Amino acid sequence: MSQPVVLRAVDYPRMPWKNGGGSTEEITRDAGEGLEGFGWRLSIADIGESGGFSRFDGYQRVISVLQGAGMNLQVDGVSSRALLPFDAFAFRGESAVACTLIDGPIRDFNLIYAPQRYTARLQWLDATTPQRLFSSAHTLLVFSAGEQTHISLGNTSHEHLGRYDCLQLSGNRQLLEITLSGLCCVIELSTV
Repeated sequence: MSQPVVLRAVDYPRMPWKNGGGSTEEITRDAGEGLEGFGWRLSIADIGESGGFSRFDGYQRVISVLQGAGMNLQVDGVSSRALLPFDAFAFRGESAVACTLIDGPIRDFNLIYAPQRYTARLQWLDATTPQRLFSSAHTLLVFSAGEQTHISLGNTSHEHLGRYDCLQLSGNRQLLEITLSGLCCVIELSTV
């Protein structure tokens, strides 16, 4: 197992949206520069008003509201359910997407990945008592949405994350036992 890396929210670089309508804090990615060349990317966006989303042709997107009342999406002319905090919603990157905010600005959490290169699994956990899970994913990401998330990886590593910090473990080649407590998102990525 490679060593986990803790990414702190205060260090995330801010980047402009592809459509120029706002900005995103990039948490991490597998490769590339700017908005090109990545196989997967994790980010946080601030949405201050209703409007259109950037297109990412050839990618799959999974979005969740982190803060605020929520939003409704129109994806290729079809209305989504109301997206409330910590409710993940997936759509194709080439879709025409517009959002309508429910009651003021929101922050959202985005996974964008190339499905021809990666498989992905994303799940939100609100573990008031420690939860144990197992993963053999090549890349494991644990994103903390609460004030504190505690993570144990097998018997070797114990980490504490603050709000919006992220633990990244790349190059995993074994079945890994993970114990979590706190409000967090677990993302598992493996090459196709």
